[in-house]
Amino acid sequence: MADNEGNERDKDQPLRDDIRHLGRILGDTVREQEGPEIYELVEKIRQTSIRFHRDADEAARQELSTLLDGMPPLVAVQIIRAFSYFSHLANIAEDQHHSRRNRAHAIAGSPPRPGTLANALERAEKAGVDAAGLRDFFADALVSPVLTAHPTEVRRKSTLNREMEIAELLKLKELVQATPEEARVQDESLRRAILALWQTALLRRVKLTVLDEVANGLSYYDYTFLAEVPRLLCTIEDHLEGLEGEAVDAGNADTEVPAFLRIGSWIGGDRDGNPFVTADVLRETVRQHRDRAMAFHEEQVRILLNELSLASRLVRTSPELDALAARSGDRAREHRDEPYRLALAGILNRLRATIAVQRAEDGTAPAAEPGGALPYPDAAAFRADLDILHHSLMANGSKALARGRLRAMRRAVDCFGFHLASLDLRQNSDVHERTVADLLEQASPGTAYRDRDEAARIALLRAELVNPRPLASSFLAYTEETRSELAILRTAAQAHASLGEAVIPNCIISKAEGVSDMLELALLLKEVGLVSAHGTSALHVIPLFETIADLQNCAGVMDQLLGLPEYRALVDSRGGVQEVMLGYSDSNKDGGFVSSGWELYKAEIGLIEVFARHKVKLRLFHGRGGSVGRGGGPSYDAILAQPAGAVNGQIRVTEQGEIISSKYSSPEAGRRNLEILVSATLESTLLDAGEPGPRLEFLAAMEDLSKAAYDAYRSLVYDTPGFEDYFWSSTVINEIATLNIGSRPASRNKTRAIESLRAIPWVFSWAQCRLMLPAWYGFGTAVAAFVEAHPTNGIAFLQAMYRDWPFFRTLLSNMDMVLSKSSLAVASRYAELVPDEELRNRIFSRISAEYQRSITSLLAIMGQKTLLEANPLLDRSIRNRFPYLDPLNHVQVELLKLHRRDEGDDQVLHGIQLTINGISAGLRNSG
Repeated sequence: MADNEGNERDKDQPLRDDIRHLGRILGDTVREQEGPEIYELVEKIRQTSIRFHRDADEAARQELSTLLDGMPPLVAVQIIRAFSYFSHLANIAEDQHHSRRNRAHAIAGSPPRPGTLANALERAEKAGVDAAGLRDFFADALVSPVLTAHPTEVRRKSTLNREMEIAELLKLKELVQATPEEARVQDESLRRAILALWQTALLRRVKLTVLDEVANGLSYYDYTFLAEVPRLLCTIEDHLEGLEGEAVDAGNADTEVPAFLRIGSWIGGDRDGNPFVTADVLRETVRQHRDRAMAFHEEQVRILLNELSLASRLVRTSPELDALAARSGDRAREHRDEPYRLALAGILNRLRATIAVQRAEDGTAPAAEPGGALPYPDAAAFRADLDILHHSLMANGSKALARGRLRAMRRAVDCFGFHLASLDLRQNSDVHERTVADLLEQASPGTAYRDRDEAARIALLRAELVNPRPLASSFLAYTEETRSELAILRTAAQAHASLGEAVIPNCIISKAEGVSDMLELALLLKEVGLVSAHGTSALHVIPLFETIADLQNCAGVMDQLLGLPEYRALVDSRGGVQEVMLGYSDSNKDGGFVSSGWELYKAEIGLIEVFARHKVKLRLFHGRGGSVGRGGGPSYDAILAQPAGAVNGQIRVTEQGEIISSKYSSPEAGRRNLEILVSATLESTLLDAGEPGPRLEFLAAMEDLSKAAYDAYRSLVYDTPGFEDYFWSSTVINEIATLNIGSRPASRNKTRAIESLRAIPWVFSWAQCRLMLPAWYGFGTAVAAFVEAHPTNGIAFLQAMYRDWPFFRTLLSNMDMVLSKSSLAVASRYAELVPDEELRNRIFSRISAEYQRSITSLLAIMGQKTLLEANPLLDRSIRNRFPYLDPLNHVQVELLKLHRRDEGDDQVLHGIQLTINGISAGLRNSG
């Protein structure tokens, strides 16, 4: 054991070296920019905090309090910036070390690791899945990470850009053996980058608009998606060809796998509670997506035109290529003997003509003069021209050239088309209900739709769905909300007409509770031509079941819905696929972590049974957040922990907040995370689907645990007098609302009620005060009750559940990580912010007792003496951060006291906002 720990420490030595080096440069920067007094204070705080954490030295704790208490706001801001930037730099070093270890494993020829595509394909081969079986899987697969604008990414894009520059310099230092002169230049570059980071404002001065969020989302296509999604498809194709024993003639039509990996987005289409998502914003979002795709295709064609300088006197070409070259219109003397360049010149001209037409149609440029190149009608026509080049190269001794940029371009067209991303629309069911009621009342006064019961609503909606007559009229006066909803849906219909169905393939209903919620949206889509009276739909109508009650009822709702001929026709028109979205965040806020996880699991089992009975393919869309309290945690484990039949080759998963940048802001990390999603989907479908389900007694035990945890959580959060006051006083929830980190309001309504608060600021606030309460509260009480009911074998039984049931193992593993990031000592400082001493002591004592019970129960079940005992790498990472996190928490508390005494001090508020940034960076997955 000691040898293994020593080996791990040796492997981590480069990480420690990088952190020390970055820390030293940051220290030098602080001294040069802010003066030796600030530098020495930062160092004293850092060393004292390290001593306290290393030795549990009470004297060090007192010294730390003395240093931090009463610090002038201007000094506090510099201290906060120093510790915040150290957390950011430590994150960069850790990410670089992760890539370093992956490279070391690959170079050493180590067996592929779980979560990699190579491991999944190797496991499939050992399980007897041949190339034909894999091709069948990929033919029907859909794996879609969906970017959302949910606001937990505190960093500005400018800060992120500086951090990416530092990461690239660290990577260069790792990959290139530098001469002394080169090493000096590298070090100078690193110092410049860290100085630029220090001099770049951490916080935004103005609130983000929706279109700012769209622009931020688009940057990840440049960082990762445009290159890595096609590359991953090509890797799979190469593997399949190897299995089939063919020569590596990659890219033949019969060897390509479908573009099953699709990047989705909610940014610019998610209007649930966001009044700033309008028809104009949706139109502009679609335009920006389209322009980014077209710019990429144009750039790649232009580069390829320079690369394929093949001369006709040296190579043969296909008749189709010759015809394409002849149509190009490029008569430049230097190209007349270069048929591929001639062909690509023609393709480039057609692309540019397409772009000109698109911009003329949306009014961003004047119409082009007639007589130029013929625009492409769609992406398929563009792909067809690229195929002509491909087949000519393949047939005439240039296979290696076909496998280069051209291959990636062709796959990029498949993946991104002319639309770039599949944009989802989302709206709350209450809005749909009011809009339908307005339309019906205006068309037929006295309908009183909202006064009808569910059965009467369903009957009316079914009749309207098959009635070809539209309800809306330009001669009737509708509410502002109705006009807005119809305008957005009409904009979606226009996007379909311009760019095809893939541009907006899904429409999601938040707070879906019953059958009428689904039919209302279908009826609204019929008003704009996206659903027809004869039973076809141009997009998927998707319910989002969010609360505990909705999860418990969702199987029954879908059973009734799929039994309606009018709705079933719409499903059949979508290939017999019905997607259902499950909400992790709101169900957690509603019922706590344990009950949320269990009700989600049960809901999936119920849905699987219902869909099998109706012979409809189920696609699940998992609305997971970044933090464990919102369904986060390792994606690989989460997918494999799904009940049998829940994945079935198709899955969509939200990627939210700061998780997007941590996963997709570099090609290496992006590729790794895309592989995780694909690998887990493949393994869950082909390898684990036949595994026996959990034992019945496991299910019964989980039901008991969930009920007890639910009661404990609800008792604290919703039934304890004064809990709302405690929450609003002891966390930074008010101050989070002042950060310019998203376009949506923090609450759905102007109220302090927990029910109306969005799940994101709810979880984010608990993370800031280091309690992470939504991710564990109730677990200790539940286990204690179970053991009391089973005194002879309770813990042993739960240990067997942990060992033999992936769902329970993943649940506890995530809790293990969250409890490790928590600190009751730090949280106690935030409790001091509650002015009512009786309320403070009463609630914090309950939280403290449950915290201790939960840790004790978790360790007993997992067979550990300490948290994260089974994951020493993560344990070291978290513990190394504490000396830099705790001072930020301490200063945050002191500044909160000042701010709440004197709200007019902007410097104090600025300091609080900076601590939020730094603590978020140190925790990494906090929202």
